[in-house]
Amino acid sequence: MAAAAFAVVGVVAPAQAEGERYVLVSHAPDSDSWWNTIKNGVALAGDQMGVEVEYRNPPTGDLADMARIIEQAAASGPDGIITTLADYDVLSGSIQSAVDSGVDIIIINSGSPDQARELGALMYVGQPEYDAGFAAGQRAAGDGIGSFLCVNHYISSPSSTERCQGFADGLGVELGSQMIDSGQDPAEVKNRVLAYLNANPETDAILTLGPTSADPTILALQENGMAGDIYFGTFDLGDEIVKGLKDGTVNWGIDQQPFLQAYLPVVVMANYHRYGVLPGNNINSGPGFVTADGLEKVEQFAGEYR
Repeated sequence: MAAAAFAVVGVVAPAQAEGERYVLVSHAPDSDSWWNTIKNGVALAGDQMGVEVEYRNPPTGDLADMARIIEQAAASGPDGIITTLADYDVLSGSIQSAVDSGVDIIIINSGSPDQARELGALMYVGQPEYDAGFAAGQRAAGDGIGSFLCVNHYISSPSSTERCQGFADGLGVELGSQMIDSGQDPAEVKNRVLAYLNANPETDAILTLGPTSADPTILALQENGMAGDIYFGTFDLGDEIVKGLKDGTVNWGIDQQPFLQAYLPVVVMANYHRYGVLPGNNINSGPGFVTADGLEKVEQFAGEYR
């Protein structure tokens, strides 16, 4: 099998390292800057715990490549693998094989606690995506919203669709055609948002799923004059989203705390391998709603640790 290309961020273990080596594998393409916080989290945990850590990902976000990267990581003999589970059907075989070979696994960010347990992972650290979307929909319903556009920039990931579906269910409406496949090219995202709003001018609200879709959507609203007038919620944080919160373009952001998704598994694994201790349950890193109030630390660390 040909080796898949991947990006690697290495952290050199300090002198007091006890020899543990962990690999974090994500489904993110190189172009998605949101994952910089994940990289920072795993690097800091590696430094503080005195272990060697690596970050690997498929440069284009191709999940078949990601499956091969998990296989390669397991074959390299790490003490543990921390991985996302963006698509159970594509990735579960590689993860199960790693578990069967004796590698400890923690699932983060995507997938679910039930899927993590089914595959024999130690635990799940992340945000239950449907529940987060549902909570956001209930919040929007309380604000008088009845219709929306969900801008899905990663429609091949079931977790992304769960966010949109949860939002619709929280509102008490059908999702239907209110979710669009925007793609990830910023110009294309903007054009598709503009086209939808032009065809559906009575749309009450917009939901984006992260900076990849939020940033171009902000530009679209500035272009068509709807910025600050249409209700706008988003998952995740980033520099442009924080600016939008401050100027009133964005009503709220859902913070799943990606820093914790990368940082905590390294700490958990290191202590598990050294002392045999393990938390008795999964860890929910989100959701938490961020609004214009109390933005000081979010603004200070957005894109770095928030």
